[in-house]
Amino acid sequence: MSASAAVRLVTAVLVAAAFVLFPTAGAQAHDELLSQTPEAGAVVEAMPEELTLNFSNVPVALGSVVQIQDSSGTNWADGEVQIVDTEVSQPIKADAPAGEYSVVWRVVSSDAHPIEGNFTFTVESGADDASASAGASAGAGTDAEAGTPEPIETQENPADEPAGITVAGQTVPWSVLGMVAVLVVLGIVIGVTAKRRLGKGGE
Repeated sequence: MSASAAVRLVTAVLVAAAFVLFPTAGAQAHDELLSQTPEAGAVVEAMPEELTLNFSNVPVALGSVVQIQDSSGTNWADGEVQIVDTEVSQPIKADAPAGEYSVVWRVVSSDAHPIEGNFTFTVESGADDASASAGASAGAGTDAEAGTPEPIETQENPADEPAGITVAGQTVPWSVLGMVAVLVVLGIVIGVTAKRRLGKGGE
């Protein structure tokens, strides 16, 4: 193998490594919220049984949470979120009062990084204040803090741990980095072998 052929081969290996690395980094972009029901700013006649969020990819259940708060800060979300394909649904407690609701959501993207957002919608009719208080505390037992939503802390979520390293603002998985490393080492080995053969041929 000539020196020029060895150089071309090593260059080809490095170019292949770059194509493996950077297109994959672009593919690891965070998922996007495509739609929600109720829509942001919507006015609905009565509170639906559940709220749904639709994403561009399938989110991760671990660490995903949706809070539906009335004007007093009471969280009317009932239980944990449910994920089916790209749809995230959050059941809502019965007897919610009329008024404006603030939705605060956090979902773990398919690339293992959390994404979050918020929006509001308004319910025209609902239970009176007494029924609303009873409904909000029905599933919480005697816990004095049943109506107080827990803060969303993304730093304590195990899914926040990096799944690779960041290249050009995108996370590159360790598996891809390993593949690139193998290609680079292979290129070096081929170059060294070619150089040794050229040295022996010149003797």
